[in-house]
Order: sequence, then C-alpha cells, then structure tokens
Amino acid sequence: MATKYVYSFEEGKKEMKNLLGGKGANLSEMTGLGIPIPPGFTITTETCIAYLENKNTFPKGMMDETKKALVYLEKQMGKKLGDPKDPLLVSVRSGARISMPGMMDTVLNLGLNDKAVKGLAKVSEDERFAYDSYRRFIMMFGDVVKGVGKKKFDEALDKMKEKKGVKEDVDLTTDDLKTLVNEFKKIYKDTLGEDFPQDPMEQLEASIHAVFSSWNTQRAVNYRNHEGIPHDIGTAVNIQTMVYGNLGETSATGVAFTRDPANGKDVRYGEYLIQAQGEDVVAGVRTPNPISKLKDEMPEMYKIFDEICEKLEKHYADIQDIEFTIQQGVFYILQTRTGKRTGIAAAKIAFDLEKEGMIDKRTAVSRVTPRDVENSLFPQIEWKNPKEKTVMIDGKEVQTKILAKGLPASPGAAAGIAMFTADRAKEEAEKGNKIILVSEETTPEDFHGMAASEGIITARGGMTSHAAVVSRQIGTTCIAGAGDVSGIHITKTALEGMNGLTIKEGEWMTLDGFDALAYIGKLPLKKSKLSEEMKTILKWADEIALKEGKGFHVRANADTPDQTKVAIDYGALGIGLTRTEHMFMEKDRLPIVQKMILARDNPEERRKHVFDLLPFQREDFEGIFREAKGFPVIIRLIDPPLHEFLPNEIELREEIWKEKLPKESEKVKLLAELIKLREQNPMLGYRGVRLCLGIPELIEMQARAILEAATNVQKEGVSVYPEIMIPVVAFVKEFEIARDMIMKVKADVEKETKVILEKFKVGTMIELPRAALLSDELAKAGISFASAGTNDLTQTSIGFSRDDAGKFIPLYIELGIFDEDPFVTIDQAGVGKLLAMSCSSAKSVNPDIEFGICGEHGGDPKSIDFCYRSNLDYVSCSPLRVPVARLAAAQAVINNGSRK
Repeated sequence: MATKYVYSFEEGKKEMKNLLGGKGANLSEMTGLGIPIPPGFTITTETCIAYLENKNTFPKGMMDETKKALVYLEKQMGKKLGDPKDPLLVSVRSGARISMPGMMDTVLNLGLNDKAVKGLAKVSEDERFAYDSYRRFIMMFGDVVKGVGKKKFDEALDKMKEKKGVKEDVDLTTDDLKTLVNEFKKIYKDTLGEDFPQDPMEQLEASIHAVFSSWNTQRAVNYRNHEGIPHDIGTAVNIQTMVYGNLGETSATGVAFTRDPANGKDVRYGEYLIQAQGEDVVAGVRTPNPISKLKDEMPEMYKIFDEICEKLEKHYADIQDIEFTIQQGVFYILQTRTGKRTGIAAAKIAFDLEKEGMIDKRTAVSRVTPRDVENSLFPQIEWKNPKEKTVMIDGKEVQTKILAKGLPASPGAAAGIAMFTADRAKEEAEKGNKIILVSEETTPEDFHGMAASEGIITARGGMTSHAAVVSRQIGTTCIAGAGDVSGIHITKTALEGMNGLTIKEGEWMTLDGFDALAYIGKLPLKKSKLSEEMKTILKWADEIALKEGKGFHVRANADTPDQTKVAIDYGALGIGLTRTEHMFMEKDRLPIVQKMILARDNPEERRKHVFDLLPFQREDFEGIFREAKGFPVIIRLIDPPLHEFLPNEIELREEIWKEKLPKESEKVKLLAELIKLREQNPMLGYRGVRLCLGIPELIEMQARAILEAATNVQKEGVSVYPEIMIPVVAFVKEFEIARDMIMKVKADVEKETKVILEKFKVGTMIELPRAALLSDELAKAGISFASAGTNDLTQTSIGFSRDDAGKFIPLYIELGIFDEDPFVTIDQAGVGKLLAMSCSSAKSVNPDIEFGICGEHGGDPKSIDFCYRSNLDYVSCSPLRVPVARLAAAQAVINNGSRK
C-alpha cells in the first residue's frame, strides 16, 4: 500500500497525533466537533522524516498529493491560490506531536503577489488591509524561507514610521504600505539576487521546505535537548486557509488559555489585539489587551470564545492553549493544544479537574511532571519580567547583570556575599551573614563552609562532582563548572566573570540554580513551598506506588537530624543512606580523627581516640532516630579513605615552611601520615569495609553508637528501626567478618541495657561489579538488605571517574555514544543490566531481601522508572528531591503497570 503523505482536516482525529502532529490532529478533531476552523490539510510527520533522511528532498509523490489537497481546498473555499480576482491565501505552519512553541517556522499570507494583492483589495473592499498583508508576507517569506533576515525589513519599517511621525504599524496609510511593499521587494532582490517569486506554487513548495528544515535549526535542537524530546519524530506541516484579524475594527486576533497557566485558577487568561495578525500578539509589536476586555468590546465574540473554551476543555479534559481570529465579526479557532503551565498551576489544575469529575486520580498524578514539583518547591528569583531578566529593587525595575553561566548542579536560588574559602564562609555565616561560597572546586574538607552557605559556585566539576552531590544532599543551590561553561576564572580573592564583570570577597551576588546563572548583586527571592493541591497529588501518588507497586517507595539520604526532618516532612518513608563520615568533618571532631590516624600503628592509643568519637556519633544518631519517627534508617559505616580527613598537602607544607615547625610538631607528623596514606587511585583504595577491617574499632565504635542511640530513643517511647550498611564489599567473607562484629556489639548492648531491638538489619552496599555479580552469595551469607550505590557502581562498571569524565561526556553525548550523562541517569544497557541482575539474583535466594538504590540516580525520574521495572523495592535521594521522586515512583507504576 502506497504511503499517504497528506490528510485533509476532515480525515484526521486527535488519536493520530504521532502522524499528524499535535496541531494537525487537533485541527482535525475540532473540525469533527463542529468548531469553526479555517479549512486545510496536513502533510505528515513521516514525510518530514523521509525528507530529512533524503537530504532535504521531498519523497516522490508528496507534491502531487499536496496539489490534489490544494484543489480540494480551493473547491471548499470557492477561491484559487494566486487568483488575481479573488485569491485563496494560506498559512504554512509546523506542528510536531510534542508542542515546541516558537521553535520552528511559520509563513502567513501565502499566495499573494503583485496581481493577487489587487484582487484581495477589491474583494475585501480594503486596499490598506491587502497591502498590509502583502508586506507581511514578503517580510516573513524573505526571513523564514530565504534567510534574508528580519532585521533588514524591520529597519525599513521603522524608517517609514519615523518618516511619517507614527509609532504603530496601524497608523501607516495605504500609500505608505504600498511603498513598503516595493522597498521590501528591493531588499529581497538586493540580498538574494533574484526577484520575489510571483508563482504561488513556488512560494508554497519553498515554504514547505523551510518548515521541514526548521526541525533541525539550532534553536529547535536545543529546545528538544532541554525538554527531552526525541530528535527523530519530525514535524508535520499544516496548510490552512487564512483568516484575518487585520480586516477592520470588527476583526481581531488573540492567544488565550482556558485557565490561568500561572496559578491554575479557573478563569480565562489571554490577550488579543483588534486590527492585527497573530504574530503581532506574540511578538509584542503592539501592547495587547487582556482577554477580559473582549467581553466589553465585542460581547458576542466573547460569548462564542467562552463557549468554545468550555467545550474544548471538557473534550480534552485539560487546560487548552488556543489561538483565535475574528474576521469581520466571524469567530475562528486557529489551533488548540495542551497548555503549558507552572508547577503550581499544574497541581491545582490536576486537583481541580479530578474534583470536577473530568479525570481520575491516576490521570491527575500523570498530569503533573517531576519538573512541576521541582519548580514549585525551591526558592526562586522574584522576577518582574522573567524574559527581560528584570527585578524590583527599592520600588524600581532594575535590569540584572549576568556574571557567569555553569551547570545546574542543584536547583533553587540563593543570594549572599561572596566568600572564597570554606573557613571564611563558616566564619562570616556565624556572624549572621548570608554566604555564597565561590571556589575553584570543593573537597570533603570544605563541608563546614558548604553547609554554612546559601549557595555554591565552582569553576570546575560537573553534575556529579563533590560540590554538586553535597549541595543536592544539603539542599543548597549550586552552579558547577562555570569556568568550563562560560570561561570565568576564580582566584582566592575574586571571581572574574563574563562581560568584564568581577565579584570580590564581601560583595553581593545571586545564584539561579534552575538556569545555572550567577548575577551581580542581591536580587529578591521568593519562598516556595508545596501547595495543598500538590501535597494532595503526592498523597495520591504514594497510594498508587505502594498499592499497585507492591510497596515501591521513596527514602532519603540524610546525614543530620535537620535533614531527616525535612525528608520525613516531604514524605520519605525512611532514610536510605546516612553517611557517618560527614559527622567526622565537624570542627570539634576532626582533630580526634586526625589523632586516630596518627596512632594507626599503636592499637591501644588508636582505640582510645576512636572511642572518643562515640558520644558525638551516638548523639547524632539519636537526633536522626527521633526525627525518623519509626521509619527505617540505613546508616553506612565509614566509607572514605583516611587521607580525606587530613589537611591539603600543599597547604600543610606551606604552613610548616612559614611557621618553621620542628619534626616533632603535630603538623609535620600529619604531613608524614598524609604521604604514607597517599594513594594512586583512592576510590579503589583503602576505604569502606577494608578500612574498617584494618581498624576494627571503627566497626565496634560505630555499631555501638548506632545501637545505643536506638536503645536510648526507644526508651523515650519512640519507635526505631536501625539498619547498618557495610560499604565497598567485594567478598562474602568481608561482609561476614564485619556482620559478626556488629552482631556481637548488638548482643552486648542489649545485655547491658536490657532493651531488645526487634527491628534491626545488617546489609551491604552494592557498588562494585563483583558484589553485584555475587549478590546471591551475599544473600546466602545473610544480608537483610542491599543498597546499590549507583554513583560508584557507574564508575567501577564503566571505568569513568565522575570528577574527570565531565571533560568528555558532552562529546560522547554529541557523538551519540550516550543519550544522557550516565552519572545523572542510569546507563540501563550496562550498569542498569548489572543492577537488575543483582537484584534478581539476591531475591532468588531470599525474596524478602529489601533491594534499593541510594546514589544520585535515586532522584532522577528516568532512573526511578528503571528501578521499578527492575523490581527494586525503593529509591533513596536527597531530601529536597523526595517530592519529585514520590511523583516519579507513582508514574513509573502507572506507565509500566502493577506488580504481580
């Protein structure tokens, strides 16, 4: 059967969106509903794909079908394209199956030429209108189809208005417009070396070429990359009879939403202009009127508009974004599509539509996107004009200045004074100042300064660098890799930014973590919190995930009581990872850790220093257990290598040299230990369970601190559920030795306190391929749970260092080796296969083993979907990602079906 390239609006329906594109399918659907639509036809998305694959050549037979469809349209309208007496004019518009507003090309008023314009003037009895339409067509065709450049036409138009002493296009006379038509044709010929085409079929064919080709313009590609839209679905082309909003005072054009897309309220929202064409509203050529004013100016037209809004919203059961034209008192809809909305509006609209009986709870949960949750949650810059990037300061509208651009490592917005070291950040924060930590990069030693800061910007590092991971964990806005992205330079005292701008210590700056932009000065911020509607949507999401997903749920990574409280308040059903090493970095504890390191070869002294840490750890865990409110808390034993608890080697050498310290001094001893502990590849070195077995008191002390804390909190009448996780396990014997030590401590604590901890588990982290491959053996050895550390599992499986791979990951994405950064979204074909196999293998031995992930992927919706399909029990993410993950977990269940 021959391929069909062209469909009239009467032939299509909304279910044909993939073939006809969203615009074409909806025009067909509205035609079937009897809504007043200017007739037309659609050239399919498949045609576009074939066109692009065939080096921008139309597939054989396409233009023949197009001509047949045009003949049918001419019969419908009783007009002919290019007819000198009564011309049919058409628009040529794009329309992909996923809306990409403004990203591809449009041509209006096609079919006009030097003869047809006279016929249009006569039949419309409005010569001014005819020549206004002609000058618009020459300008649009020249710009969109031939690349002449809109600026040249705009300059000629501005000169004409200046010459005539008018501000608006509508104030130009018919003779002025005739002169402009001639000037525009001259610009066209001078630029291209050819006359403006007079053959309407030549115009049409060239315009279809332009719309198909616009699929691969840089702006369209960038938009698809940002929105996660596939690059291989193509766009349809819609050829539709023109109707005119610039045909006198009884004509108008507008864009409107059936509900307010900013806040979700059930009111009509939009703008219109009398005596104008559609691009005038969108381009801001004139200041449009609010749609409510149409009720006063054209009450009959508003009534029709309102009735159509109601009909369309009920038919599609969602907010609609519509374009309309009123031509001499006749109302037409030019298109409808699902309206884009803010996160706050998305939740309210979904909630309200469910209450109105238009959709069910599953559909409501599906209607809210993870980005909607994200954008409704974090602090944001309070823009006066988001497009122009202006804010209100002291009652005045102020233009902001962009200092740097980087990677959006952690969302939100933050304003503070710039500090260039972690110590200075902490010091100034303790004085009550709001701080932005500015650093070349961060290390674990900087944690105190990071935790004290409102926001962080680094010159180096990627989306999973230390700065990025910790920032997301502690809920701090972060822009990473700004040096790589925008060429800025960070020294110890200044950030030398874009456009010659500089920030020095103590000066105000503002970070926008959503767009990864840093601004000069203190910009106003607005607090964000989950709306009641969003909370309800997430409650419905939990019900779906837990019931249909057989317990699939979200936990959080939390290292402090405060973080635990945030996580539980945001709906986490437990703590999937508590990192104990961050507790060691506190100022009052780090010296004890360093003394332990110095006493490594003296077991008795080493043990004393290790147990000096026990009261601190116990107190930390007590706070976490209290805030967990009976939900399980997985606490990981110390993981990083010891050198991370020591000062920077270069800085330490400088201090020793400047202070002329003797060999027996503490700092010289620390330097000696630092040299001894230096490793070529510390990520695969003496860390995790290896370190714990080498210093067994660490296991004993940490287990005791955890279990004593749990006992103390249980005595307070609070339910506790401690789970101890052993990191970097590669061998079953490693786990067994560590597990036996933990169980002995448990027995001792229960004997000492006479309190039995009935809820308690010991498990392992799966972060090495060998552990993943042997998860069945680990299950036989008695693990109660397993949690995949997907950051390290990705590193060890692919062989990438996450801190260094940022140099070539963008290239790999560009070359098509990756679709996405594997440290952001799980590499399903490789790492994911290993993860799924590990889960299946462990559960084949013991179906009751709880298997989850606790890497950064736990907050990524695509990774969450994969985890559900791979039969994992939970995902764990940073506290501020919990609401996003809850929604994504439910959507994974909805998209993939219930578990049996």
